[in-house]
Amino acid sequence: MTTHEREGERPPLGRSLLESEAMTSDWAPTYEAVPRSAFLPDLIWPHDMETGRSVAVSKASDPAAWQGYADSNVPIVTQWDDGEHSGTEPGDESTSSASMPSVVFSMLHDLDVQPGSRVLEIGTGTGWNAALLAHRLGSVNVVTVEVDEAVAASARAALERFGLHAKVVHGDGFRGHPEGAPYDRVIATCGLRSIPFAWVEQTRPGGVIVAPWGTHFSHQDAVARLVVSKDGEQASGLFTGPVEFMKLRSQRRPPVVHAEYVPGRVADGDETSTKITEEEFVREKFNAHRFALGLRVPDCCQVVAYKRDGARPVWFYGLSDRSWACAMFRDGAEARVWQGGPRRLWDEVEEAHRWWVGHGEPGHSRFGLTVTSDGHQAWLHKPSHCWALTSA
Repeated sequence: MTTHEREGERPPLGRSLLESEAMTSDWAPTYEAVPRSAFLPDLIWPHDMETGRSVAVSKASDPAAWQGYADSNVPIVTQWDDGEHSGTEPGDESTSSASMPSVVFSMLHDLDVQPGSRVLEIGTGTGWNAALLAHRLGSVNVVTVEVDEAVAASARAALERFGLHAKVVHGDGFRGHPEGAPYDRVIATCGLRSIPFAWVEQTRPGGVIVAPWGTHFSHQDAVARLVVSKDGEQASGLFTGPVEFMKLRSQRRPPVVHAEYVPGRVADGDETSTKITEEEFVREKFNAHRFALGLRVPDCCQVVAYKRDGARPVWFYGLSDRSWACAMFRDGAEARVWQGGPRRLWDEVEEAHRWWVGHGEPGHSRFGLTVTSDGHQAWLHKPSHCWALTSA
């Protein structure tokens, strides 16, 4: 029992979440009753949002630091390399985690559960999110699906120890869980590049689907809050804000191999220039710029390199062919551009950039998504500004 619990006070993080409005007051009793620490393994890797690095923290060797991170608003990696990793050093790719509490409660707010709501969660992870839902709605109303058998077993055990008995299913969340349908709410805790229509089919008309969604243009997502139509033929709604999640395993893409696109010199490509400046183009991490460009330039991946000696290259790689482009931004000089392959990727990107600027640099909440059995359609707030996106 912590000092705050003994004194009957809300822990500092709880107050912070309320003050920042990341957590609404109706979730405060559940936050206090269901600590994240009860669902974390003894060895964790808290993620530093500034440096992008994770460092191992052991509950056995440093319980104070472990508890401090458990009670902090930071994401915590709990598995590397799909479970193939061992030891305390970080692995190559983080593959399961406990999300930032601010993100967890913001998405739960978007979910807008009501007494008696039946919820399907995709991506069990540590089990904390399922536990929060089970505490508020009753365990019988919560089903959570996890693709990794070991992660599912660990979460199931943690839920049982805590006295919450939400149903944990080991399986591919892309299929949902039709055996328990229909659901009033569906929430995904992994990044999607295609929201399966199966989730729409398994949700009641008027029900809500909350899922991080984005394109392969970058790792960044935005939370889509979709409402299922009365006829059940579609789910549609606006995005609520930016996030970044580990991707649904079946929708991961292998990393781009630069040499497969540019086997020789960059100068072998067609050279042009652009008047767009680095300041205009390279925005802060969660700015809607990259998100919007990804919507307008399909099947493309962007890589922003580190700046060295006043120069920063930004690369673009086609995902359906070997087209590529490089914009070299340099202090005090007009940016040079090289392009190769059947597509002129920079031309597409520049057009998308000017489209975004021309529409007033709309943020994430100005964009929306509609999911049907035929795929996806992303749109700007006004119906006259929309364009089709095919389902992955």
